[in-house]
Amino acid sequence: MSNCAISGSRARIWIWVIWLVVVSAGLLVVCHVSPWASSELLLAGVVSHDAKASGPLFPWQPQGKVKKWAWRKYQLYRQRVRRVRRRAQLARLALSGVVSMAQVVDWFTASQVHYKLGALPVLYALLASLEVGQIINRHCPTRGDVDHGTTALVLVLNRLMLPLPLYQVSDWIGQTVLADVVGVEAAKFNDDRLGRTLDALYPHLDAIWREIMDVALVKANIDLSVLYYDLTGIVGHGRYPESELMDFGFAHNTPSNKRKLKLGTDVSADGNLPITYELWSGRTTDQATVQHNLANLTQWLTRHGYAVSDSLVVGDRAMLNAEIALTYDEKGLRHLTGLRAVNDTLKGLISRWSDEEMAAYPIVDGPAPNYWGREVPVTFEHEGRTTTHRGLVVLSGPLRDQWRQTRRDRLDALDQELETLRQRIGQPRFRTLPTIRRSVNARLKESKVASFVRVYVSETPTGDIEMHWHRHEETLAQAERKDGRYLLVTNDPDLTPQAMFQLYRDKDGVETCFHIAKDDLAVSPLYLHGDQRIAAMLFINMVALLAYNLLQRQCRQQGIAETTRRLIQRLDRLTIIETRCWDGSALRRLTPVDPELLALLDQIADALQTLVNAQLGTDAAPLLIDHDSVPQLPLLC
Repeated sequence: MSNCAISGSRARIWIWVIWLVVVSAGLLVVCHVSPWASSELLLAGVVSHDAKASGPLFPWQPQGKVKKWAWRKYQLYRQRVRRVRRRAQLARLALSGVVSMAQVVDWFTASQVHYKLGALPVLYALLASLEVGQIINRHCPTRGDVDHGTTALVLVLNRLMLPLPLYQVSDWIGQTVLADVVGVEAAKFNDDRLGRTLDALYPHLDAIWREIMDVALVKANIDLSVLYYDLTGIVGHGRYPESELMDFGFAHNTPSNKRKLKLGTDVSADGNLPITYELWSGRTTDQATVQHNLANLTQWLTRHGYAVSDSLVVGDRAMLNAEIALTYDEKGLRHLTGLRAVNDTLKGLISRWSDEEMAAYPIVDGPAPNYWGREVPVTFEHEGRTTTHRGLVVLSGPLRDQWRQTRRDRLDALDQELETLRQRIGQPRFRTLPTIRRSVNARLKESKVASFVRVYVSETPTGDIEMHWHRHEETLAQAERKDGRYLLVTNDPDLTPQAMFQLYRDKDGVETCFHIAKDDLAVSPLYLHGDQRIAAMLFINMVALLAYNLLQRQCRQQGIAETTRRLIQRLDRLTIIETRCWDGSALRRLTPVDPELLALLDQIADALQTLVNAQLGTDAAPLLIDHDSVPQLPLLC
């Protein structure tokens, strides 16, 4: 009513009175009309206004669309003016000290959201330099709104930062900046989409892995002169009725009552990078995989332009027998492998020299070496073929002392048990000769040092039972002569005993890879139940392992003596805050970065610059720049 075209309170009162009379009269007419009256009579007292002839029915109604449009514009203008005046008033209050600036900002803020940044800039840039997404999209094109390369990249990042089951990955993405980086809502990375990506990857796993490794070899300039080969068991949970991979079998440090598969990997000594890998049934023995691995490795090296004879394969004691030794010679591939003393000939080689004779041949430097070694020839025969390789009998001082101390402790424990049994002779249930002998045999059967003890139980003419024992010194001396010794074998004529020993000790790099895959990347246990998805998920983990060790290698070349896991933990403090205001605008800013963390980012950027330059050219911008203000993190900010 305040906007009525007629001004003046008296006129408005008369208008309301007139309309009250009109409405009352209309209601009276309706009440007195017969039910059988025509519709025209019924409407006569209600609607009789012609807007075209008489103008608007109500005097305060605008008389055209122009007036409506002008009125809306006027209302918007007044809202803006009020908003500006209110902000100016708040600013004056803040400047005068009546209210704090924080309160003023809070009045304009609708919400604040924290997004995890962490090590995502570093890991994303590393995977981009390896062209992981592009290679996958080249082999697995899709018409969907989310390509398989992006989905696989998200899975790899999740394995590196916070390994989760597939159904929890979308929640993790929603807490990070990844959704904005890839331009896809976090909810679209549900477990169904992730599973479809794994299915799409399966037919192309070998080709995709080869291309990724081609990029890594060129950009990181990886040395392949020494390779380590080993297997590990990966445990699965649940039933696998149609699986050819998950099966019961023996694998070190895995429960025997769980189904498992075996992962065989060739790892470079340069950075412990996985070069090739193969999946095997959990029932497969380690030796049964070696010849297949030799064929694949030889083919892989030839395809990449490497001379087969330039690479040395280092394996543990379960990786060599006569047939495998002959295969190494046929392939022209050098090897250095431990060999178990499973027959009298090999046992004789290990115990040929006494400790004093071995002490004249140290294989480590220093005034008090703890490792010694002497060379011996080792002959292999298989199906009428014979070959002779160089052997090295190694004596480890620490290992020898440990074995002897363990044997002494066990012998002392057995002595104590036998003494206790002797004191119980004559008591109930220990009065007859057969009973005593059964008790003695039971204790000897449980002991691991029973072969070094001779026990005698006899009955005297007076009916008493006597029991005594002693240690068999000759058998004990033969065992001690082998303590701390093992045999290394190689077909490389140029390796010195010192080099053989050091290379074999360094083979723990492949064990480190398995430890990272199982602990940091949580590859085990597996909850997927289809062989195709299991293979695709292990491929995701192998890409994550490659990125993990490659980042660690590049950082150590730069002098950063920390593991990738430690770097990820230190960068975990990086967070982005998104402030959303009531007018719909939003502001993103990086939380303050302390100088120590900023210096670490500088070092990591320098460490990865070689890989980035290999992709972008020598004039590429650094990964982290403008550190005086806010770090400009690549690809994410």
